[in-house]
Amino acid sequence: MDRAHPMVELWRGDLLESAHAGHAVVCDPQGQILRAWGNPETVIYPRSSCKMIQALPLIESGAADAVGLSEEQLALACASHDGAPIHVRMVTEWLAQLGLGESDLRCGPQEPSDHTERDRLIRTGEAPCQIHNNCSGKHSGFLTLTQHLKAGPEYIEIDHPVQRAIKAATEEVTGETSPGYGIDGCSAPNFATTVHGLARAMGRFAAATEHGDTRSRAMYRLSHAMAHHPELVEGDGSACTELMRAMGGRVAIKYGAEAVYTAILPEQRIGIALKIVDGGKRAAEAAIAQILVSLGVLDTDHPATSKWRNAIQRSRRGFVTGSLRIADSFK
Repeated sequence: MDRAHPMVELWRGDLLESAHAGHAVVCDPQGQILRAWGNPETVIYPRSSCKMIQALPLIESGAADAVGLSEEQLALACASHDGAPIHVRMVTEWLAQLGLGESDLRCGPQEPSDHTERDRLIRTGEAPCQIHNNCSGKHSGFLTLTQHLKAGPEYIEIDHPVQRAIKAATEEVTGETSPGYGIDGCSAPNFATTVHGLARAMGRFAAATEHGDTRSRAMYRLSHAMAHHPELVEGDGSACTELMRAMGGRVAIKYGAEAVYTAILPEQRIGIALKIVDGGKRAAEAAIAQILVSLGVLDTDHPATSKWRNAIQRSRRGFVTGSLRIADSFK
């Protein structure tokens, strides 16, 4: 990925030990680039950072309202949750609401990253199931749309009506023809776009209103649900959840695997897309926090900001060993 911009550094003592570079774009709803680092036209897989785009057909088709999905369920449809008891319960109840079960999911089993649920499984001798998969909320949304469309059960296949609807929505909101797709960790297609296109889409989400056209209302409902239910979007202790809480429901952010981040800023009517080229999650968390601070929506002195933006590194005995810092040229 040519011309990536230096963004985050890890210092141990007086030595620069590691460095992370990336691409980032701040964009308005019309696609105008307001700020950029690196190459905005770099093509990426957005991974889970685009789940709010993947959820658009769920609302626009009428499927969400037909079964009476709550705002919390819409947040869960956009989530990469950590498999905590609240996530497991909600997905289980959602599937039951559809008259379906765990076997109808196509995301695959995953050990929960939530320690409480992981330890419970170990104590009881239970194996992790598909409901524990961090994408099971998204897949519950896919199943809801599948039922509404009266389509076949293999909703992750590229020619399935669900995936065709997602591709169309992706290309419309990014303003780009997707050059192709890869298969995500949850086995669903993930449509490639540029960093600029992904930021343009987030800008359009940021400009959405609850009184606009069908798409605008759908965008508003999804971003509002994410921002107001951050515990469902990822989980306690995560950067997504803690940074959204720090911004008091004013901004929705979403992490995607391999160090992608998106952000929706309704008050400013701007969107953000970020990709760290080496896939380092710690760098993506620091970089998105830095951009949010620079835009004035994240308080520099908030504990969550300090935790993710300029994190002090410690040994296992608690000694300060170094720090994760923002590169000077990215400040």
